[in-house]
Amino acid sequence: MVEPMNWISEVVRPRIKTLFKRETPENLWVKCPDTGQMVFHKEVEANHWVIPGSEHHLKMSAAARLKMMFDGGTWIDVALPEVATDPLKFRDEKRYVDRLKDARGKTGLQDAFKIGFGRVGGIPMTLAVQEFGFMAGSLGMAAGEAFVRGAEKAVEKRTPYVLFSASGGARMQEGILSLMQMPRTTVAARRLRDARLPYIVVLTNPTTGGVTASYAMLGDVHLAEPGALICFAGPRVIEQTIREKLPDGFQRAEYLRAHGMVDQVVHRHALKDTISRVCGLLMNLPAAAPAEPAAEPVPELA
Repeated sequence: MVEPMNWISEVVRPRIKTLFKRETPENLWVKCPDTGQMVFHKEVEANHWVIPGSEHHLKMSAAARLKMMFDGGTWIDVALPEVATDPLKFRDEKRYVDRLKDARGKTGLQDAFKIGFGRVGGIPMTLAVQEFGFMAGSLGMAAGEAFVRGAEKAVEKRTPYVLFSASGGARMQEGILSLMQMPRTTVAARRLRDARLPYIVVLTNPTTGGVTASYAMLGDVHLAEPGALICFAGPRVIEQTIREKLPDGFQRAEYLRAHGMVDQVVHRHALKDTISRVCGLLMNLPAAAPAEPAAEPVPELA
């Protein structure tokens, strides 16, 4: 026996729900990791991904970073060399080629580096930014080649080379080929020094593993964003190894600044001015002439 259809509950109510349904974007709000404060996504984006109030620095995409740094938000992309896609035919839970495909679709990048050439505070500069969203910014052959290419471009154009590091370390899917990038990038940093060009490193959250053990700690000047985790092995691994409680803020930017590992902790909003000023000093560029004060009126004689 077929049960009669309930016209009110099965026809009228669904139509009413459809009529008044409003689509709400999933990323409308951003939650502050420190305070739990909910902030409008557009407000955080307009503030360069810094939570207003708590000043917590969220991760920032490579393209957004370049747009923030270069004058007028414009630059020339530096073409990066191609490398073998999957030299070891690696597979864990997924094939490495599938992981690369997913990361490329997610970020729009071929690998974990984006490099641009332009002006910062009027000074020509070459900027290299690691994209943490691409497999945690891990260092593989493509990333190593990109860093070297950026250094070569800086030498070619006679500009400072500025690195924004953000990485979980070496890329395990490339094995020893990934670890080989550590000495290669070290040699590239040495060439910048031989060319007497400034190499500035901005350590962002997080900078860990083989990246910290190579080019991220070879700069002439090391800046860091507030609260950035900067280490080789993470605090949890160290605590489990030595079986002791670590100090508060251990391996954070402020702790490293207090212990001489970082030159200065700089708020994201002040990075552009700080970098242009430091590069101007290291390149021995003339400072901008201050505006002349207005002439004082001559008092009338009695």
